[in-house]
Amino acid sequence: MKQITLISLAISLAFTGATAQAKITAEQAAKLKTELTPLGAVRAANKDGSIPAWTGGITQAPAGYKAGDHHIDPYASDNIEYTITSKNLAQYENLLTPGQVKLFNTYPDTYQMNVYKTHRSASYPEHVYQATLDNATRSELVENGNGISNAAVGVPFPQPKDGLEAIWNHIVRYRGEAATRHGGQAAPTANGNYTFVGFQEEMLLPYGIKGASPEELQKNNILFKFKQKVSEPARLAGTALLVHETMDQIKTPRQAWTYNTGQRRVRRAPNVAYDAPGTASDGLRTTDDFDMFNGAPDRYNWTLKGKQELLIPYNDYRLHSDKLKYDDIVHAGHINPEHVRYEKHRVWVVEAELKANTRHTYKKRVFFIDEDSWQIAITDIYDNRDELYRVGVAHGINYYEVPTQWSTLEVFHDLQSRRYIAIGLDNETEMYDFSKEINDKSFTPSALRREGRR
Repeated sequence: MKQITLISLAISLAFTGATAQAKITAEQAAKLKTELTPLGAVRAANKDGSIPAWTGGITQAPAGYKAGDHHIDPYASDNIEYTITSKNLAQYENLLTPGQVKLFNTYPDTYQMNVYKTHRSASYPEHVYQATLDNATRSELVENGNGISNAAVGVPFPQPKDGLEAIWNHIVRYRGEAATRHGGQAAPTANGNYTFVGFQEEMLLPYGIKGASPEELQKNNILFKFKQKVSEPARLAGTALLVHETMDQIKTPRQAWTYNTGQRRVRRAPNVAYDAPGTASDGLRTTDDFDMFNGAPDRYNWTLKGKQELLIPYNDYRLHSDKLKYDDIVHAGHINPEHVRYEKHRVWVVEAELKANTRHTYKKRVFFIDEDSWQIAITDIYDNRDELYRVGVAHGINYYEVPTQWSTLEVFHDLQSRRYIAIGLDNETEMYDFSKEINDKSFTPSALRREGRR
């Protein structure tokens, strides 16, 4: 069934390729109120009911939660339905990506998946749903898909007709209007030893501001602004990064600056993009791996392969809990599977193939995107020998005070070195703040210099 779904959509797209970037009609958009969810997912349950119907997701915070707390697990009473190990892997391979299967083969004695009841918990503010409906009949890709126009706040392409539309849905998905984040990352050695690298981050998201207009966004040409400062260890503390991400990357490419504590100066950083190594990543992820994929999509040909049912991390509140220490999570080979929750969900499958005469460390990437949130859940990454090279996994939760579905932890497994990097560890820090008012003046090169010196 999975193979039929993928092939049938591929054939359909082959016949509609000439009009693949045309806007949808009002009649098609009206499906977002009936058979589809407001963001374009199938509203109904799957055939056997193992994926339930979407009924709105989490619409209020659990009792006892207050903003600023680590998020209470609304499904803490759920029991494990079954556990996948290397011994029973064959029974479940049709629900796994090739990369997930490879993780079982790489760590046959320790890697496992605990699978729980599926909850379609993704939810967003009503104005985001309305903005998505408005976008559906007007949003367009700019030249060669290196940007979007006539879109604001909501998902631009809730019924995508090609891979570029689908990946832009991920890039601009709603994550509030601004956020401050504390936490960090760990890149353990093969025996599990690691140094925690702490970050303080701020994000300003003009695209998601309630009432933002396509005209205003196109005039300013800013999707988001991001600032990151390293807080620990001492040898890296003060190193800082500033990024201005653009909406039309043909008009203005990404702008980036770094502050180096040794030189005590801010420099333009045009190489903070594509396959440049991520900050303090020990070479285990690229810059465009951050947030599972970010930046210009222009080095790849993008194909929408269809949908499939997949076991993906979901409602990972236990992994997010302040009851855990980093040592409880960061183990040799992979994070501790005891704390990870998997559920069955439908995902969009998008394949990115490196263009001829274009350079990138990754020759091919296959993205598995949660249909309810447009959050990339899994990415299988191939090298220039067409071999699986890395597997990226996003562990998502609903930040119900916003509300928005977003990852709490991203893990990139390097299959060749048998190492990984875990990005977003926040168990021992204060929680994200989506309510803090952040001034646009905080995202200038001079502000970056001040931040680095503190």
